[in-house]
Parts: sequence; structure tokens; C-alpha cells
Amino acid sequence: MGSRRRGLGRALRRRCPVCGTRPIFDGWFALRDRCPGCNFSFEREDGYWVGAMIANIAAAEALFGLIFLGGVIATYPDVPWTPLMVAGFVVMIGLPIAFYPLSKTLWLWVDLAFLHPLDADDLSANDPRRG
Repeated sequence: MGSRRRGLGRALRRRCPVCGTRPIFDGWFALRDRCPGCNFSFEREDGYWVGAMIANIAAAEALFGLIFLGGVIATYPDVPWTPLMVAGFVVMIGLPIAFYPLSKTLWLWVDLAFLHPLDADDLSANDPRRG
């Protein structure tokens, strides 16, 4: 349980969930192929980032739903539709951009903690430092 908690803390700080090395991004949108500290490959299989994209979109939709329903309930029967539409637009465009790096590091953590635990091949495969 402690390693899961530690990995989550690392993911929330945009660090490698395996070793905690930073930086693992070369910019806001550019995740490196491998961790510079432990050589962990961030893309574990083809199509790996689909889960991160789903989480990112789901977070934006959930926040949009809360804002929309909250706005309608709080202002009913005189609902200010234009401000709600503008707020919805900002959330649906802004949140996926702002959440992008976290969606990747959190997806790595979920995968390592619950779906496909780390094994020796994850750190040594295609390691340019070995040979």
C-alpha cells in the first residue's frame, strides 16, 4: 500500500511513478520516451495512452456536468444560458489542456499500481546504457 501511495504522490507531482525522477516532460505536452533516472519506458504498449485520454475527457465532462447542473439548479427558473454556455466552453477546452500532463502520469500510476505491475524487463528493455 505504501508503494501505491508513494507512486500516486509522484504522479501528482509530474514525476516518474517508479523512481520519482523529474523532469519527465520536455514541455507541457511532450512526455519523454523513457525516464532519465530509471529508464522506465513510459509507453508500455501500442495504444497505451488511450486510457489517459479517456480519463482526461471524463474529468472535463464531469466538471462540465457539475457546473451546468449547479448553475441550472442555483438559478432556476431564470437560468442564465449564455454564461453557462461560456463556462461550459471554457471548461471543455481549458481543462483537457491543463490536465493533460497529469492524465498521463496518473494513467501510468493506475497501470503500475493496479493493472500491470512493474517487472525487471520494464527497466532493462532497450536500455541504451546496457551494451
